[in-house]
Amino acid sequence: MKPTDGERCRDFGGAGFPLRALRCPFAHFAAKDLDRKGREVLAKCVKSAFLLTAIWLLAALPVCLAESPEDQIDPIFKQLKSERAPGAAVLVVQNGEVVFERGYGVADLRSLNKINAHTNFRLASCTKQFTAMAVMLLVHEGKLHYEDRLTDVFPGFPNYGRSITIRNLLNHTSGLLDYEGLMAKPVPGTPPEKIPQIKDAGVLELLKQQKTTKFPPGTKWDYSNSGYAVLAVVVEKVSGKPFRDFLHDRIFAPLDMKQTVAYEKGKNTVANRAYGHTREAGVWRQLDQSPTSAVLGDGGVYSSLDDLAKWDRALTHHTLLSEAEMQPAVTPVKVADGSVQEPDGRPAAYGFGWFLNSYKDHLRLWHYGETVGFRTTIQRFVADKITVIVLCNRDDVVPANLALKVADLFLTAHR
Repeated sequence: MKPTDGERCRDFGGAGFPLRALRCPFAHFAAKDLDRKGREVLAKCVKSAFLLTAIWLLAALPVCLAESPEDQIDPIFKQLKSERAPGAAVLVVQNGEVVFERGYGVADLRSLNKINAHTNFRLASCTKQFTAMAVMLLVHEGKLHYEDRLTDVFPGFPNYGRSITIRNLLNHTSGLLDYEGLMAKPVPGTPPEKIPQIKDAGVLELLKQQKTTKFPPGTKWDYSNSGYAVLAVVVEKVSGKPFRDFLHDRIFAPLDMKQTVAYEKGKNTVANRAYGHTREAGVWRQLDQSPTSAVLGDGGVYSSLDDLAKWDRALTHHTLLSEAEMQPAVTPVKVADGSVQEPDGRPAAYGFGWFLNSYKDHLRLWHYGETVGFRTTIQRFVADKITVIVLCNRDDVVPANLALKVADLFLTAHR
């Protein structure tokens, strides 16, 4: 059947074409029947139609060309793209949903397995948030108190421990000497893998041999790996469980973080493990362990993007502790001289296992991790409901800088 003029009108240009409202009014014209005046009217209509179309296309062009924040993330990590070099895993969570999750580079140079959401990286000092949570869970149970003294938990500790509280250990105001500087010096030229590793209990024993602290506890802020190593032993003593088991039973298992472990050689394994690397003379070398790598409390947890997304969700929804119970962890410590500083020397704030200083006026909980062959960061913008995590198995990048570039895309998009 021959279509009517009206049917031709509906089909012209396809569904949603912007001229739909204009074409039907002059569809009844038959070109062969038009007089001069009719042709002039038709010409004006057609000209107007094309003008409106051009305006519509120009207006739509920026929308078509504009990249979403997700589309702009990939170029930030272009230097880490490789099929034969170590790299990074990147996660962005927005409003509780994973909006970007990608791996760059390989987990190790032997298998050349690609990094993905299930690759487990050594978190280094990002471990401290788990150590702090372990202590807070014991406080929740009434088995420990923030004002308990070090000598309350370890009666044989020297007298200077009478002035150090659990709170001091959590917020880096204990003044404990750095255990790295107290360790026996190896013979020059000894390969790192040949140097005996110290553990958390060994750190405690080194500190028992000391007579004093750097400063009176509570008077200054000084980032302390020693404090968090001691906290791991505190958790063991109070709970009656090895620290690795307490973390598994009370944090990782309840949150379904199936692959996350506090790694102890010979006691457990790391699935889908990323190995650390350093670049020497232009060549990548696997360098994954050091004399301090067996200390758990300050940096011994391995985890993946997949599991850390679950951790982030638990923090958001207060799965393990109530919002009120979490307040001490997100309350900045106050010291007399106010000298809480970021790693680069800028003023900062610290709670329990988290830096708390804001970023461009956006509230933030964050931490960084640095250990042999690994660099990590977790950046949580709580009010904006945005979390960025970058885990690297190479030591030539600053993941916090990369993560903040990613955060800028999302924070800008939500202003």
